[in-house]
Amino acid sequence: MFGRNAAGGWQEEVPGARWFKADLHLHTIDDHPGGKAKLPEGMDGEPADPELQKEYARRFLQRLVESGVQVAGLTPHSPRAGEGPESSAVWRIVDEWNSGEDEDGIPFREKVYAVFPGFEINANDGRKGVHLLVLFDPEIGRDRHLRLFDALMDGVAPWDRGSLRMTRNNAEDLIRTLDGNASGDTTEEQAEFLVLGAHLMDTHGVHGEMGSQVLATFPLERLAGIGLPQGKLPEDYNEKKNPGRFWLPLMKKHRQAFFHGSDAYSLEAIGQRHTWLKLAEPRIAALRQAFVASDSRVRLGHERDGESLVALRNPPAVDFAERPWLRRVSVIGRASFFGRRDEQRSVPTTFAFSPDLTCVIGGSMTGKSTLLDGLRVYTEASPPQQDAERNQVQARGDNFQAGSASVDLDCPGSDPTATPRENWPAQFFTQNELQQLAQESAAVESILAKLDSAEAQGIAARQVQLDDHDNALDALAKDLNTLDGRLAEADQAEERSRRAQEALAAFQEAGAEDYHRVARAHETWKTALGDSTELVRGLDEAIDRLRSFVLPELDEQVNQVWSEGGEAGVDVEALAVQWEEALRKSDAACDVVRAASEALARVSGRIGGLQSDLRADVERSMAEHGFGSAELRQFQELSRKAALHASYAKHSKELRGAFAEKEKAFEDLQEDRAAVVAEQRRAFDRVLGGISSKQGSSIRGRRLDDDDSSSLDAFLKSFKQRGITRWWRESSHPTPAKLLKHLEKRSLDALGMSQAVERTFRETITSARRRRLAALRCRDRYVLELEVADGEYRPLEKLSGGQRVSVLLTLLLETEDERPLVIDQPEDELDNRFLFETVLPALKHLKGRRQVIVATHDANIVVNGDADMVIQLEATADKGGVACAGAIDDPAVRDAIVQTVDGGRDAFRLRRRKYGF
Repeated sequence: MFGRNAAGGWQEEVPGARWFKADLHLHTIDDHPGGKAKLPEGMDGEPADPELQKEYARRFLQRLVESGVQVAGLTPHSPRAGEGPESSAVWRIVDEWNSGEDEDGIPFREKVYAVFPGFEINANDGRKGVHLLVLFDPEIGRDRHLRLFDALMDGVAPWDRGSLRMTRNNAEDLIRTLDGNASGDTTEEQAEFLVLGAHLMDTHGVHGEMGSQVLATFPLERLAGIGLPQGKLPEDYNEKKNPGRFWLPLMKKHRQAFFHGSDAYSLEAIGQRHTWLKLAEPRIAALRQAFVASDSRVRLGHERDGESLVALRNPPAVDFAERPWLRRVSVIGRASFFGRRDEQRSVPTTFAFSPDLTCVIGGSMTGKSTLLDGLRVYTEASPPQQDAERNQVQARGDNFQAGSASVDLDCPGSDPTATPRENWPAQFFTQNELQQLAQESAAVESILAKLDSAEAQGIAARQVQLDDHDNALDALAKDLNTLDGRLAEADQAEERSRRAQEALAAFQEAGAEDYHRVARAHETWKTALGDSTELVRGLDEAIDRLRSFVLPELDEQVNQVWSEGGEAGVDVEALAVQWEEALRKSDAACDVVRAASEALARVSGRIGGLQSDLRADVERSMAEHGFGSAELRQFQELSRKAALHASYAKHSKELRGAFAEKEKAFEDLQEDRAAVVAEQRRAFDRVLGGISSKQGSSIRGRRLDDDDSSSLDAFLKSFKQRGITRWWRESSHPTPAKLLKHLEKRSLDALGMSQAVERTFRETITSARRRRLAALRCRDRYVLELEVADGEYRPLEKLSGGQRVSVLLTLLLETEDERPLVIDQPEDELDNRFLFETVLPALKHLKGRRQVIVATHDANIVVNGDADMVIQLEATADKGGVACAGAIDDPAVRDAIVQTVDGGRDAFRLRRRKYGF
């Protein structure tokens, strides 16, 4: 009997159901008689040799690890290489996976999640037979597995001289035998199994061998999935022509999914074609659940690149570095709502989350909102806008962290030096916030901007560009207004200097120029006289101090000691003679300076006298010309201004050049902004055009050009003119460009302005304000509409609260935003039809791209949304905790859903009817 060894690292790494790279069509060297299955390079010997098989098993598992395959289906045409059961390479691989270790000492079961033993049997249908892949849990055991294969073959050897043979049984007989498990021991529990159809269109494929006859003789409903031929994707088939017209409705009816498998006969081919599967446990039941819920649990591993297929560039597997997600949060602290004590010590309460969809359930007052609001407050995410709701969120957040509880976030790939918000930048919404968001134009635009991955990056870049243009135009308008003022001042200064030059010409005739020349010379000599007088006074003081200085005598004994020290003595007598000489020279210098000062005084006096004579002559002449002494005094200022005329003229020219340059930049930037707006509108048109196809034509969007006039509203109200404000309130809100156009054409009456208001507006709208007006931009507004009847659409603002939430929630889930999304009870008014038609498909499509955490009372979100992790909360009067946690595949979790969530049994019944299990 097979005994599975535990491998706990997988759910520790990713709680709940998680994505795995799977290759469910792998041959082993048990198929060596067919000639295609060969030993790996460097291995020699008999394929049935136990030692060789052990090494082969290790090489096989190492190749799985190397290729990234984590779920393997072993499907040789023969499950044994020789005669006895011990010759089965399949079971050598299973046993090595279960008990062996890789070269690094890590068990293979910690590197490969699941290995399903099985076989590929050639059913006796069609001309050459139909290949079916049959997989089992390892718990079936080697001997029972081989006995069952022999029973299915009904005495026919799988290989005959290199050729594959059909069993005597057709597919219906084979599955009937599998249902009974062909065991003579009635005490054995029936083994779980899964049947897949291999290579649909190729030789030995269901369609390739049987075509439409499959409906009459083949148990098609028992196939969990159908393998795509090499090089094919589902989109290569459509319901308008065969074979898609025949097969796609059948597969939809039977809840079957396409898958890719490598059909590998060599180790090198393992994983070359593969499928991503979401599993909650490494068992056939989970594998079956993945195929049943294929819309959320199966992703083909390939996409088209030209004519060929390549591996997905963005596979759904959790990449720690690619997108942020919260794996666990632990709260410890007795005062917290989630605080616990065990034997008088605090122990952590831990919540584990899936990187995809986690649903938090529980009865009323069990702490669902406390958990989500606690995370919101702890990570310092944006609070609700409404005061009452913001206060409620804050209060629950405080309860979450009460008593300075310790909170630890486990975010894979996070930066330990970063803040919780940086590591987990989740978006939080309460149900009321979603309704409020639906009424905000900017919020709707933000959601639309991220809706189409092909457009999102360009839209975001252009939005930044438009904001930069708006800011730059506003700054240029301010600069132009500043330059305008400076240019006016410069022109005035230039004009004053020109007039000063004209005045000076008139004064010239009165001899004022000679007078002012003598006056300037007199001022110069007066200044020199003053400086020389100060110099004489300073020299007199210095000589007095020199004379008062007494040179001390040098004692002969001191001089002798000094000489004995090896230095020459000082000649005091010579020093005294030098000192007297210095005093004599100082007196001589002072005499020279004093004589110079006296000469300066004579010159200054003479020039002053000449100035007085000239002044008298000028005043007489100016009187004859009608001027008085006041104009003569002004003449100096006029001379100064006239002398600066050239610099004033140059400054004015420079300012006019700078003004013209900025004015040209302003006009160019306006044109550039208009071009960006036009391109942005085209991008949004493409997004809006794609909404209908994404949402099954139930939602559509329209663009209202320049409809957000809030910026113009603030601008006009800043005039504080009641007439203008009243006109604006009653007008159709023209754009800034339209308002300027009618202002220039003097046709403001066409915009509904009375003559009085137009006159006030013209008086108020200065050139500076015109520029500010030209810099303004009214943003476009986007209107979402929901089809409420056949061909009848209703705008978002006119929908019920539940319908608004449904539309907005769907779009939120469809965006390319990778930030985690946390929603508290969105179903309070959620439209049930819309939930199934749009919200749940969007939730499933989002898996593998964005973490979503929802607190909910609605089982449809949990069950039919195919939650990857469910956390059931329970609470006493003042404490809460986790009662149960896991994927919905877990029977305990299913029981919790039925017992605590509204409509739990109904949701499971619906799922059973819908999925057929």
